[in-house]
Amino acid sequence: MDKSADTKYPIETLLQKRWSPRAFSDRMVEPSKLHSLLEAARWAPSSYNEQPWSFIIATKENQAEYDRLLSCLVEANQAWAQQAPVLMLSVAKHHFERNGKENRHAFHDVGSSVENLTIQGMALDIFVHQMAGFDIAKARELFSIPEGYEPVAAIALGYLGDPQTLSEQLRERELAQSDRKPLEAFVFTGSWGQTSPLLNS
Repeated sequence: MDKSADTKYPIETLLQKRWSPRAFSDRMVEPSKLHSLLEAARWAPSSYNEQPWSFIIATKENQAEYDRLLSCLVEANQAWAQQAPVLMLSVAKHHFERNGKENRHAFHDVGSSVENLTIQGMALDIFVHQMAGFDIAKARELFSIPEGYEPVAAIALGYLGDPQTLSEQLRERELAQSDRKPLEAFVFTGSWGQTSPLLNS
């Protein structure tokens, strides 16, 4: 299913084709491709090259681990995410190793790492759906995540599946075209809220 973004200006094709599906195929993701996704995540930029990301990953080859991670998701996300062959949690480290000070960019850098993973996935026809809807405390307990680290997002990934497997409500969302705010709404010059004249050139 092609849901390429209707962009105002040209962008890289992989970015244009990226979206977050809920219908996943039961086809397993090959280990070599998972390695490539994680390697892409590894090479993301970060403040002071701190690399404050960690990932907890579970595949359906190990159903017990998969079910444990699935149980951290809110019920509405479990309903569709249980079809994805791979589930993950991204985790941020709050403090710099170099001096112990707070790393206020940790979540930003984890997001950058996951975006690398996501775009590498698109190059391999593997789609990623990130979720805010999961139980942070439960994830911390089930996976013994220590103090100083915080779960950031749950992630489902795999090959595209059939939207007809979804409930009617989710199917409508799956088939709807994605949209974004115009650049004028968030690109400023001079002062907050003042649309940049760059956009008029």
